[in-house]
Amino acid sequence: MININTLGALKASKYNSKNIKDELRDNLISKLQNKEPLFAGVIGYDNTVIPQIKRAILAKHNINLLGLRGQAKTRIARSMVQLLDEYIPVVEGSELNDDPYQPLSRFAKDRLEEMGDEMPITWLHRDERFFEKLATPDVTVADLIGDIDPIKASNLKLSYADDRVIHFGMIPRANRCIFVINELPDLQARIQVSLFNILQEGDLQIRGYKLRLPLDVQFVFTANPEDYTNRGSIVTPLKDRIGSQILTHYPKDIATAKIITQQEAKLSNNQRDAVSVPSMAYDLIEMIGFEARRSEYIDSKSGVSARMSITALESAVSTAELRMLQAGRKSTLLRLSDFGGLIPAITGKVELVYEGEQEGSEEVALLLISDATKTLFNSYFPSIPKLQRADENGPYTALINWFVEGNQLELLDTDSEKEYKTKLNSLSPLNDLIQKYCSDQKDTDEAYFLKELILWGLSAYDKLSRKPYDGGNQFKDIVGNILNDLQS
Repeated sequence: MININTLGALKASKYNSKNIKDELRDNLISKLQNKEPLFAGVIGYDNTVIPQIKRAILAKHNINLLGLRGQAKTRIARSMVQLLDEYIPVVEGSELNDDPYQPLSRFAKDRLEEMGDEMPITWLHRDERFFEKLATPDVTVADLIGDIDPIKASNLKLSYADDRVIHFGMIPRANRCIFVINELPDLQARIQVSLFNILQEGDLQIRGYKLRLPLDVQFVFTANPEDYTNRGSIVTPLKDRIGSQILTHYPKDIATAKIITQQEAKLSNNQRDAVSVPSMAYDLIEMIGFEARRSEYIDSKSGVSARMSITALESAVSTAELRMLQAGRKSTLLRLSDFGGLIPAITGKVELVYEGEQEGSEEVALLLISDATKTLFNSYFPSIPKLQRADENGPYTALINWFVEGNQLELLDTDSEKEYKTKLNSLSPLNDLIQKYCSDQKDTDEAYFLKELILWGLSAYDKLSRKPYDGGNQFKDIVGNILNDLQS
């Protein structure tokens, strides 16, 4: 089909032209009937967002994806390109992607009148039928719709009343394409008003010049909830003209979040081969994100993007890799102490409320890691009661007593894998806890992450003192540590 290069040959091929909404609808129906996958790479929306998008496409609606940052809104919009025909014919040289059967622009109409069936056509691939614009306060009507070009009018010696003097903006040039406006509320209200006629009446108004131009565009808008910022909102008449408003959301469980993070993390093959990541380390990274979304120090209206977990994983692996390279080794096991390298990945991804600002972004990041450590600790080991009699033995009494007797443990970044494992293995109470509660992991590398998790968990519950310093972590008896601090 793409070898056809004239209007006459196109007519002879019996090609049927469709508008873009029918095109999306027909291809969606075909994929559903053939049980082909849809929206590849969009995870966690199978029973919520995706069915609503399917209904909106079947209804031939323009779509507004409403949700907090990092909820795959733009990815969904870009995935819709796969529901377009692979190629469509356009009038060669047309800036509006004119349909050869129904030309819109003066250029294409004149070409058709002049050449008839000999009018040359070309073929547009679906990957070229996606336009995207980030709404910013400096966007103008001329950018989106168009403006009169005085230079063109002068060169062609045309009156401003002639439509040939118009320089079309991004939306007319996206005719027969998917056009996405990201962060729609950030678009000034007067600019949003300029979209009314395009969405409903199919005409353009440029500098008082009204041009009947029934554009064939599938609009997809993305926006954060209106109560998130005071930068702006979607004006009501525009919202009324958008067929479907679909709410997106964050992953609802750790398992889904892990799939997204591991899919999106940009880890090199060398990193994946050199750094062994325990499965529970992936859990801990996601738990930090879940803790952030319910933290009293973080603005819940702002949201915590899935990008935080992605960059946290990249930072954790890079921290372990740096430790490995500095020690001159070729492989390493990700340690819980490597999570100190996550702080820069967290602080830049959260928006603090007043209380959080008082604490400081780094302290909030450390608190999130601590709270996530508690959650992961409680999923493997017995919870620690807030009150416990001095003579009452608990599951951690033997371990705590080891430190009470004046012993301490230092886990250094410079420790080789053998030294790191030897130090943890030397604590028999740790080995007993792993044997009792995680016996299936006792002879694996996961056991060492679990042993460190016990120490971090006890320190998070103020049963042990953990003192981080450049080059490692020191664990000791919490009472003795307090007394030492008072004496010093």
